[in-house]
This record gives sequence, structure tokens and C-alpha cells, in this order.
Amino acid sequence: MLVLVFKRALSAIPVLWIVATLTFLMIRVVPGGPFDLDKALPPEVVANIKAKYHLDRPVIEQYGLYMARLCQGDLGVSYKYANRTVNDILSDAFPVSLQLGLLGLTIAIIVGVPLGTAAALKRGSFLDGACMLVASLGVSVPGFVIGALLIFVFGIWLKVLPVALWESWRHMIMPALTLAASPTAYLARLTRSSVLEVLDRDWVRTARCKGLGYWQTVTRHVLRNALIPVVTVLGPLTAILVTGSFVVEYIYAIPGMGRFFITAVTNRDYDLVIGTTLIFGILLIITNTMVDIAYMYLDPRMKVEG
Repeated sequence: MLVLVFKRALSAIPVLWIVATLTFLMIRVVPGGPFDLDKALPPEVVANIKAKYHLDRPVIEQYGLYMARLCQGDLGVSYKYANRTVNDILSDAFPVSLQLGLLGLTIAIIVGVPLGTAAALKRGSFLDGACMLVASLGVSVPGFVIGALLIFVFGIWLKVLPVALWESWRHMIMPALTLAASPTAYLARLTRSSVLEVLDRDWVRTARCKGLGYWQTVTRHVLRNALIPVVTVLGPLTAILVTGSFVVEYIYAIPGMGRFFITAVTNRDYDLVIGTTLIFGILLIITNTMVDIAYMYLDPRMKVEG
């Protein structure tokens, strides 16, 4: 396991360099600049601003300066948030998105996996149909609709939960439920199909014929193998949830990373775009490494190459 983690840490360096390079080039290829949306400024002022941020230099020189700062852990400065560095913005926003994402992921796993398992074990029953109906609604109904419905019911009608901000555990309930709705439905459907596939295997029937109890067969053999596809999708799903959902954060006025990433792209805030992209890349590498470790526990026969 330690060898795997060490190899992934080494391979992460060139991967993140490629991500930073491609993002740097693409954000500058897109028409427009960080100051094009501002009110008309005198040419002298624009020239001074560009000189301050080294935007008047050739792109290759800008790239060299940025990569030199990046190697020192400096993600640059924001062109739109005055007197704030990208490190400052992300250090404030990332913990909020991390809490929200982990809450949403926890709910999705706790609800989605048992829901899909129950539907598979009771295939063709009323429970199966009800579970899949709920899962279909979770996939098809947009997050902003679910969020608005929760706000109306629990915030305005019943008045038991706050409708916005991120200040206490009560403020976390509705955003977490909204964020978890779609992943829960997706995990439920994936778990159901995976469990059904394993239930039809010959070795499952053999275990039952040899006298192994029903629930022992399910827990020791069926779920252990059926959860491998579920664990596979948890890697990118975790990174997506943790980096923040713009819709959820916008609806509930949550100061997370989602809104900063969207506004950074629209404002051509170069360094902030690269910074948020690198955070996503780091999380993706970490979660995929954790998925590979989980593979070895679920099925010791699987050897994961670094």
C-alpha cells in the first residue's frame, strides 16, 4: 500500500504540471481578458494594470513566471478580488466546500447503496419499483428544483431550518440533502444493477447450495463483489462533490469554491481558474488512490499497479 501511495505521489507531479500548463494555455486562448468587462479605462491605466500583473509580457514569459511561483506554492493573485491572493481565496472557500461535499457524499452512500441493494434483493417487488422510482426522480429532477422545494417546505412553510448561509449544523442540512439527491439516485441504480449481476453468478448459487445462510451469502460474497463498480465511481464523484456545486452554493448563499470557479471563468481571472483546477486535480488523484486501496481490501486477488 505504501508503495502504491508513493508511486501515485510521484506520478502526480507531472500530471499536475500538465494540468496547470493546459489550463494556462486554454484560458489565454479564449477571447477576452481579465479587464475587458470593466468600464472603459484610459489606455495608460490599462497599460499600468497589465504591467503590474506582467500581462504585457509574452505568453511564454508569463508562463515561466507563473510556474516559478507555483513551484513555491504560490497560486498567484486574483485580478477581480482586490488585495486577495488565490491562496487566500481557496483557503477560505475550500473548507466550506469540503464540509458540504463530504456531507453530501456520506448521505449518498448511506442512503443510495442500501436502497439499491434492497431493490436488487427484492427484484420485481413493490419495494424494487418504489426504490427505482425514487432513484429516477433523484436523477431527473434538477438540483435547483430540489433546493427550492426544500426551502419552501422546511424554511418557509414549517420554519424549522434556515434557508441560507453556512453558520451552524442546522444550516448544513438542506444544502447537503440537495447536493446528495442526484448522487444518491445514481449510486442506488448502480448498486442495484451490480448486485443483480452478481446474484446471477454460479458461485453464489453454489454457496447457497452448500448451506451458507442467505444473509451470509449476501454480505460475504454478493456485496463484496458488487461494490467494486460502486467504489470505482466514488473517486471522481468525491472530487466533484468536494470541489463544490455552483447551483447548491448559489441557492443557499454558501461561500464555497463553486461560485469562485464559475465567476473566475467568466471574469477571465487567470490565476484563480488555474488554482481551482489544480485543487480539483489533486482531489481526483487522492480519491482515485483511495479507490485503488479499497480494491485491494474488497478483492485481495486484485493487484493494483502504481
